[in-house]
Amino acid sequence: MTAKIIVNPYAGRWKAQRAVADIERTCAAVGLDYELVVTERPDAGIEIARQAVLDGYTPIVAAGGDGSISEVVNGMMRAVDGGCPPAPLGVIPLGSADDLADVLGLPKAVEMACRVIAAGHERLLDVGRVNGRYFDNNSAIGLEPLVTISQARMQRVKGVPRYVLAAARTILTYRPWRMRLVWDEGEYEGEVVLVSVGNTRRTGGTFYMTPRAEPDDGYLDFVFARQASRLKLLRLLPTTFDGSHVQRPEVHYERTARLTITCDPPTPIQADGEVFERAASRIEYEILPARLRVIVPEPAP
Repeated sequence: MTAKIIVNPYAGRWKAQRAVADIERTCAAVGLDYELVVTERPDAGIEIARQAVLDGYTPIVAAGGDGSISEVVNGMMRAVDGGCPPAPLGVIPLGSADDLADVLGLPKAVEMACRVIAAGHERLLDVGRVNGRYFDNNSAIGLEPLVTISQARMQRVKGVPRYVLAAARTILTYRPWRMRLVWDEGEYEGEVVLVSVGNTRRTGGTFYMTPRAEPDDGYLDFVFARQASRLKLLRLLPTTFDGSHVQRPEVHYERTARLTITCDPPTPIQADGEVFERAASRIEYEILPARLRVIVPEPAP
């Protein structure tokens, strides 16, 4: 079988572009038959991955960060929705945060990542979907996508500190939303600052927004925070680094298979760190259990 390796050259501030030669050299060394393509624009990975599944490539490998992986997952899922048999996903982590890779214990070194892919040990994961967009790690509305937009504009600060600085800046300028949330076992209506939905525990490299989430339990974990002063939110920010924010009275933690939200004014939506809607008034989340085959390191005996 031939692997399709999809490289987002911009991932990790061009780290992925610099890694192409290492990827090709290592694939040859481990005997992995492959075809490599470098994307040229945002969301290009979606169509490339979809077509790769239709053409029978396996595995489909995302070389980049969480957003790059998400593009590939979206393309793969669209092919499956069209009736094509699923292919496994391989990951070469080359991003700034690499949340999914860390949660799954994937090696960061190119050589080790390629060896894991060649070994082919698989794990079944759930996939989330929000307003038609798939996500494997995290999605959010309210403050969190505003942070995503803010950090994307930063040029001088790199890595995890960029996300932290963007979060602090966003808190100082936000305004709350009026939302109605309805999930499997409850509902809430009132002023809300953020809603963060997790298929895994971590987002942005350091924020454990849904610290109890597991990517294969058939549920989405989500938190929402009621309106609070900017000072209180700034004090809340460091507690998201270890997940202890879920113990605060202004933060609610829930698990569900479906979540519907109506919002005024409209909010942006991010999925796996990528903002794909800028102004949504109705947001619908659902979990698709055991839908994604991911190549992971084989567990120790």
